Amino acid sequence: MPAPRTRQFRCLGTLEREARAAGFARVAGADEAGRGSLFGPVFAAAVILSADRPIHGLRDSKVLSAGRREELAAVIGERAVAWAVAAVEAAAIDRINIYNASCLAMKQAIEQLAPAPDYALVDGVRLDIPLPHQRVIHGDARCQAIAAASILAKVRRDECLRLWDQVFPQYGLARHKGYGTPEHLKALIAHGPSPQHRFSFEPVHDARSGYLWEADERS
Repeated sequence: MPAPRTRQFRCLGTLEREARAAGFARVAGADEAGRGSLFGPVFAAAVILSADRPIHGLRDSKVLSAGRREELAAVIGERAVAWAVAAVEAAAIDRINIYNASCLAMKQAIEQLAPAPDYALVDGVRLDIPLPHQRVIHGDARCQAIAAASILAKVRRDECLRLWDQVFPQYGLARHKGYGTPEHLKALIAHGPSPQHRFSFEPVHDARSGYLWEADERS
């Protein structure tokens, strides 16, 4: 049986234009990065793109090479009306769960935007914010503002994981960015989790036997 075909989306500015036509002047896009990782913070970014300074090549960060993401992140920083990045640490993820932590990171990123947005397009979730906003399924593949946010969040998180790799070189974080690869799972079994791992995630929970750090002991 042939493999199922992946649905293809076009990453356009249609949703932003519709929001501007409805009277909103500063339309933000928000997305997260690192939701499925076993290690470290979940990051989120929010971006208000300029209608007068288009950025070509915006796509879902997952389909771009690392080099291309970094190139686009620099252009977004130069041309966007506003952008912000926020992170929620692993200990908080263990306390409130990864879904709520992802929402919190996106909310914090939106709140940091200056000038403040008057409307938001959010990838996949609805947020508890005093701002009109629209949940967009597969938003990072369909909406340029959300794609820009996904790129900034991914680039910032990758930078963070490269720094943590210097602290915990035994896990190979710079290579797999904390995701549950065979290399990472093998290292968890061999070395036990670090204090920055997400103890509420099953592979980390299973590997912590005999290890001194417990999720409820972390601050």
